[in-house]
Amino acid sequence: MWILKVLSSIAFLTSVILTVPLAFDVGGRACGLAFSLSLASFYFFYSVLKLATPDRSRFRYALIRFIGLTQWIVLPSLLIWSLNRFSVDADNDGGWVERTFSTTRAHDVSVREWIFGPEGLIESITIGSWDKMLRWSTPVFQLCEGFCSLLVIQAAGQITRYLVNRGGRSDSWMIGLLVMSASIISSSVYFLWRITTFPEIGNVDATLIGITITCAVFLCAWGIGSGKGNPVESSLLFAYTVLCIYQIFTDYQPSNPVEPVPPPSQAAADFPPFPPIIMASYTTLLDVLSTMPSTIHFTFNFIVAALSTITPSVIISLAYRLFVLYAATRIIPAVRESGARALSQEASLEDSEATGQLVGLLSYFSPSILIAVFTNLLMQHFASTSGEGGGGEWWTSQGGDPGNNLWRWINLAGTLLLYALELYLGKEDIDGGLTGHWKVD
Repeated sequence: MWILKVLSSIAFLTSVILTVPLAFDVGGRACGLAFSLSLASFYFFYSVLKLATPDRSRFRYALIRFIGLTQWIVLPSLLIWSLNRFSVDADNDGGWVERTFSTTRAHDVSVREWIFGPEGLIESITIGSWDKMLRWSTPVFQLCEGFCSLLVIQAAGQITRYLVNRGGRSDSWMIGLLVMSASIISSSVYFLWRITTFPEIGNVDATLIGITITCAVFLCAWGIGSGKGNPVESSLLFAYTVLCIYQIFTDYQPSNPVEPVPPPSQAAADFPPFPPIIMASYTTLLDVLSTMPSTIHFTFNFIVAALSTITPSVIISLAYRLFVLYAATRIIPAVRESGARALSQEASLEDSEATGQLVGLLSYFSPSILIAVFTNLLMQHFASTSGEGGGGEWWTSQGGDPGNNLWRWINLAGTLLLYALELYLGKEDIDGGLTGHWKVD
């Protein structure tokens, strides 16, 4: 049963990642917001129905199962409906504000149509409210990411400290963890070098990067030297600092950069690029693919087109944010009474602690939260590329804000400040909140 649950979650995540950016790219800003709003509303009411359904009610249980099976039909239907109703045409690209409050609404024959009809007041207010909510939730998502990342870093530090000091084979654990920490720092330094090759990094950006890296290195050395941290915890903090900087500056690059194609040389044309057996297998594979049904070709082209609308930075940000949020739902109950045993338990409404009940309640609405988080990341990406001249002018032309990375810098500074306060106020403790509940023979 758990395998089906995992496959269903992967299919849901993949469908959201493919369809929401496609709605923004094909239909425009209003179409993408309308599709994400309708999708989030559908899963919100679906979550409410699951939450309000008792196990003893067979009718409601059957209704939930039926809606769960038909969601794969509802999702493409909502996408087609959004593209058909909210796509930006050639004559009108002013966005939902201009369509609603413009005085030239000659096609509206009555007040009812102006309020309830297509592009009417109700329709525009709902999309506008969703747009404003996503904009105002940017600080919340950013600060939650930093706080949850710090929880994960400190939990990893406590677990590795326990393995070295209390577990068996302490020397082996110490060497292995040192090698892992060195690998994390080396990879972070490589990506930090990659950041210096990004365009549009001025003197102010370089100064902020230098200050941030200096503070991160100082905190890492302070944690290791004082004994309140360890190499794993410090390496993860440094890696998160580099990740935040990478997310800030990688959106300056276009999604599909154009690279000059070098002219083929005469010597390269005389010899095949691979041995004949590999070239023959490649040609055979192409022939087999050409004989496949057109539906498979259409599906492949659809996936390629959907993936080309977003940059890897958005996918990395979404994957990391989902990981730290999910890890925080396990770590927060674990630092209470249950200890490390809570890491293997799902939070539920039956928990005795109010924190566990809140986490269990939020887990019911995780699909809607996922859609809101992903849409917010897409809006930040489009605003960043539009504000920096990265080919995203269509975003501002349809009513979107140019945007900036202020809250990402605030999140990074707040995370480092919170870790510094933890080092200053904390004390060296081998038995942390997680490992203190583990049994030691």
